[in-house]
Amino acid sequence: MKPLVLTVAGSDSGGGAGIQADLKTMLALGVHGMSVVTAVTAQNSLGVQGAWELPVEAVRAQYRSVVDDIGVQAVKTGMLASAELVEAVAELLGATDAPAVVDPVGVSKHGDSLLASSALESVRTRLLPVATVATPNLDEVAQLAGVQVESEDQLREAAAAVLSYGPKWVLIKGGHLPGDAVDLLTDGSEEYWLRASRHDNRHTHGTGCTLASAIASQLAKGQSVPEAVTAAKEYVTGAIAAGFALGDGIGPVDHGWALTRGTRGA
Repeated sequence: MKPLVLTVAGSDSGGGAGIQADLKTMLALGVHGMSVVTAVTAQNSLGVQGAWELPVEAVRAQYRSVVDDIGVQAVKTGMLASAELVEAVAELLGATDAPAVVDPVGVSKHGDSLLASSALESVRTRLLPVATVATPNLDEVAQLAGVQVESEDQLREAAAAVLSYGPKWVLIKGGHLPGDAVDLLTDGSEEYWLRASRHDNRHTHGTGCTLASAIASQLAKGQSVPEAVTAAKEYVTGAIAAGFALGDGIGPVDHGWALTRGTRGA
């Protein structure tokens, strides 16, 4: 039977991020993806034109429906929008015997806010403590922990700040820094520096969602956190390299890059 992975996230109508990106990633990595929709966005290559969160009872019912009947080997969270949703999902994760990858989504690729400021404290005190791996980017580190990272040397400080909220591991994504794309994975004692050449491609919509889903997929297969993150970084690097134009703005990464390499010339 295929490993089972659940995404708890918002819908991206443009198909590049959110649950659409998560499910495509899970398919590409050979696991069975399932979804709990937390919000619906009107979104395209130019930005987010609107967002509507679902009621907490609808989110809880979707989660229980999947987990109680089908089961799950890993859970990934994305856009949770409000303090009420963050707290409900944290409670559900805490009662689920499966690793949880928390992508603390704060703003979209275009700078649109996807998390109410009133929900930040709930992310710190309720959601991060139940995370197996938290995957903040540098904007989210600043938002959550107040640490402004401007150089690779500051990634350790950022990791320590986020770890203080309770996740077992943190992956600080340094993709916004100049030079190579450098990420730091640590649990406070072990450290893994993950480097990849930067691709000259602006079509990177959905990178964070895709990475977190790839980590969850590899964890569901039984990999350790360092193994899962390393494999996920390789997958995302390939997806970024194959990112393509869509609409008039920022296009998505190509979730199926490894599946379609042999058919591109057909």
